Amino acid sequence: MTALTLSTAAAPGLRADAIVIGVAKGAGSKAAGPVVAPGAGAVDKAYDGRLAGVLETLGASGAEGEVTKLPAPAGFKAPLVVAVGLGAAPEKDAEYDGEALRKAAGAAARALAGSKKAAFALPLGDAGDVGAVAEGVLLGAYSFDAYKDNGDDAGKNAQGKKNGKAPLAEAALLGGKPRDKEHKAALERATAVVEELNRARDLINTPPNDLTPESFAAIATAAGKEHGIKVQVLDEKALTKGGYGGILGVGSGSAAGPRLVKLSYTHSKADKHLALVGKGITYDSGGISLKPAGHNETMKCDMSGAAAVFAAVVAAARLGLQVNITGWLALAENMPSGSAVRPGDVLRMYSGKTVEVLNTDAEGRLVLADALWAASQEKPDAIVDVATLTGAMVLALGNRTFGVMANDDAFRSAIVEAAEEVGEASWPMPLPEHLRKGMDSPTADIANMGERMGGGLVAGLFLKEFVGEGITWAHLDIAGPAFNEGGPFGYTPKGGTGSAVRTLVRLAELTASGDLG
Repeated sequence: MTALTLSTAAAPGLRADAIVIGVAKGAGSKAAGPVVAPGAGAVDKAYDGRLAGVLETLGASGAEGEVTKLPAPAGFKAPLVVAVGLGAAPEKDAEYDGEALRKAAGAAARALAGSKKAAFALPLGDAGDVGAVAEGVLLGAYSFDAYKDNGDDAGKNAQGKKNGKAPLAEAALLGGKPRDKEHKAALERATAVVEELNRARDLINTPPNDLTPESFAAIATAAGKEHGIKVQVLDEKALTKGGYGGILGVGSGSAAGPRLVKLSYTHSKADKHLALVGKGITYDSGGISLKPAGHNETMKCDMSGAAAVFAAVVAAARLGLQVNITGWLALAENMPSGSAVRPGDVLRMYSGKTVEVLNTDAEGRLVLADALWAASQEKPDAIVDVATLTGAMVLALGNRTFGVMANDDAFRSAIVEAAEEVGEASWPMPLPEHLRKGMDSPTADIANMGERMGGGLVAGLFLKEFVGEGITWAHLDIAGPAFNEGGPFGYTPKGGTGSAVRTLVRLAELTASGDLG
């Protein structure tokens, strides 16, 4: 991963492949040109204060994510200046939004693939800005090319290359203070969080023939040993003995058996317990209710919720947060076969409730139901589950926003605020009680399907049935933003995105500090 440093060096004398500066859209009339952002003063001075005009001549407008390259001024040791758009300039005396900095840094890092070192002279007002820029660089420099033949030996290929170019190797954040405790802490936090988020991206991008429930569990076990996290893995025998009918039912059609992984991070001074539950369908064919052609190719990403939970627990451990966190990874492969669960079958869940399976492609809620009930038995202060659960949520919110449902309005609002704080787009969604009736079954306690309209909300109501009484709970449906099938943008790559990791880490921090409602 890209090495980060804080530097008080002046841009002209810094040896690097490029100097990255920010440029914003000027306020006022439509004809207003780009505005050079704070941090780029030395570069602008070297252009005799005419840098904005030069950039405008080259077509730059300051729009978000826009990248413009130009030769560095005479006397600079770096040969290249990279101007990256920050979007609309803030009002007078206001600072740039952290997400704008994060996106700009990410776009620049992507544009500098193949470079050994770049200096980022973006606006750094405080430690929060340091963290945002650091996160943007590390997120934007990500690439997953482990399975590509770039004409090199396997050892080099495993390091990851982007279109034949290695990711940006080193980045210096100009204006960052190496001896300032807050700046150093922001850099260290960004590194820990993004390293684990990028590990989640790797898992999501790994082909399903290599990432099975068993191999995912092995990866979690190894990480637990490295970071002092207790890991317990329930295999088919243990799941059968325990009565985990949901997980076993979903996994029954596959030669790769299911697993339930419990990750326990504890802090000696913690007095709060947060449980995180992730859907981990390592491949989803739809089962007997087979998905139509064109909907199978990206279903390796159906374990994105489990990847997010795994990454968040490890990040919390690396940060030493004063909170107890239990992560539950409900892992299975949903395949059609002679042993697969059928529409019309009834499963007895870990909670004791029976579920009539009307559609085997509504499998995520079945594995989550067992994990939610298991998490509830420890009576945590709150439970948050994360899942690529419904196409209905994508229809409602698009590809970049996840939905948040909860049995407590204040908790739902707190999660939306936390997501906004870290730069993840979310939206509060209701749980209308009238939709519950659609899941009534003449055969079982509940069916796994209800009304078609409002399907994402129906899924949330199903999960609510398996949360222990009196426990605060929220459900994050990340079906839209978990996997980017389009081109990269900002710090978001094509493929697995690591959606919800930053929100979960922030929730853990707020719980540790006592600031979560």
